Amino acid sequence: MAEIIWGLATSHVPSIGAAMDHGKTADPYWKPLFDGYGPARAWMAERTPDVAVIIYNDHANAVGLDLVPTFGIGTAASYEVADEGWGRRPVPHVTGSPELSAHLVGELVDAGFDLATFHRLDVDHGLTVPLSVYCPDPGESWPCAVVPVLVNVIQYPQPTAARCYALGRALGAAIRSFPRDMKVAVFGTGGMSHQLAGARAGLINSAFDRMFLQSIESEPEKLAALTREDYIREAGTEGMELIMWLVMRGALSDRIARVHDTYHVPASNTAAALALFEDLGGS
Repeated sequence: MAEIIWGLATSHVPSIGAAMDHGKTADPYWKPLFDGYGPARAWMAERTPDVAVIIYNDHANAVGLDLVPTFGIGTAASYEVADEGWGRRPVPHVTGSPELSAHLVGELVDAGFDLATFHRLDVDHGLTVPLSVYCPDPGESWPCAVVPVLVNVIQYPQPTAARCYALGRALGAAIRSFPRDMKVAVFGTGGMSHQLAGARAGLINSAFDRMFLQSIESEPEKLAALTREDYIREAGTEGMELIMWLVMRGALSDRIARVHDTYHVPASNTAAALALFEDLGGS
């Protein structure tokens, strides 16, 4: 049977990927952020999963605003890197895990989640930047296959935090029921607090961010109880991406251990963070 070995929550700011792509990680602006990633990267490099299930949102690159699914899952054998207007990132294409994807679709639909199924999908920075945070030097290929799970955090009404946490619980059960030995990591991406437009453009709420970083481990139900309006008020319009961390946390078991976390302000007008948890098993 498949097992979940760790969960990673990380920001997916596009300029983080650009800093890696253009050799700027040692520049004074970026060095503190990338130094904070170091311990997590070293730990993950010794515990390579067979598959990473990555919860992210498309930024109107592969999914147009004329048709926005609340939840979606990729089922392809491979995924090209999206051209977001300035050329594709110089990173490998993403290898899929169609067999696991098909299993997850069936289990999640049976659990009451009506999913859009993407048989073809270009993946943007929402997915490729977390992969680079995990593995900064992939060479010709990423170290594991990927199942993309998409969440609408852009167009109202977005799913509630409670619904995302429930999806995570169902996702974790579905992964563990896959009838093959397989090591799986689950990524929750996006956030932390930031707002890119409007009267509150530039908003960063470090107090809320740090509360969230602490509570995601031991009190996820408290975070799941927050309303859509709570997240937008406290973390900004784009900070609502934090609901995708709750999908990751829901997929993990109740017994987890925090391996490492880091928090940095700002990364391109965003509060950027990473939190890594080992899954110790159990319910």
